[in-house]
Amino acid sequence: MTLPLWVILPAAGVGRRMGSAIPKQYLDLAGRAVIDYALDLFVADARIAGIVVALDPVDGYWDATAYADHPKVTRAAGGAERCHSVLNALALLAERADEQDWVLVHDAARPCLRAADLDRLIETLLDDPVGGLLGIPVRDTMKRDDDAGRIASTVDRSSLWHAYTPQMFRLGLLRQALHDALAANDLVTDDASAIERLGHAPRLIEGHADNLKITRAEDLPLARFYLEQQRRAR
Repeated sequence: MTLPLWVILPAAGVGRRMGSAIPKQYLDLAGRAVIDYALDLFVADARIAGIVVALDPVDGYWDATAYADHPKVTRAAGGAERCHSVLNALALLAERADEQDWVLVHDAARPCLRAADLDRLIETLLDDPVGGLLGIPVRDTMKRDDDAGRIASTVDRSSLWHAYTPQMFRLGLLRQALHDALAANDLVTDDASAIERLGHAPRLIEGHADNLKITRAEDLPLARFYLEQQRRAR
């Protein structure tokens, strides 16, 4: 029997790089909030037993979104950093889920995840001893700077990947990994980094580059274009 799958969306960020008064997960994208698109696949997927969205305790936008009152979606208190939000959501999930259950953590500002990529991630990792994440190999030439705005070296890109989400790990392992990272004052920026700190090697699963994260103003029209292209391809 397949263990239940759960989803966490850390969504307590304020999106400083967007330069917007509205957090990026609530920006308008073709008539809907960005976070609505990020939740669409998970809400519709029968394999997903439940979703926890980690929100700023004073969030004033969530109640107006499409899934605020959906029975599959639960709200948790977000934290100061992404890792705190995920850990808070895991604590809430632990009241309903088993430590061996799989948890998929997805960025609330990634609205263009393809159903095929989600399927590939889940099907590949269900029997994996560690877990893993979606990503794409780096294709551009990579430079390291010298902290003074000049090139210090060119980095070999042959083994470099862009880390995307969802990232999929077992609840107990991920919770332990994040606890250990925070105990060491290491504010890891993604879940795979926490797992790596424990000596594990998460699996990289190639997805598509259109699974972009909204971080700058120019990302919104690009996301709109990607969503339209995905609709036409169905």
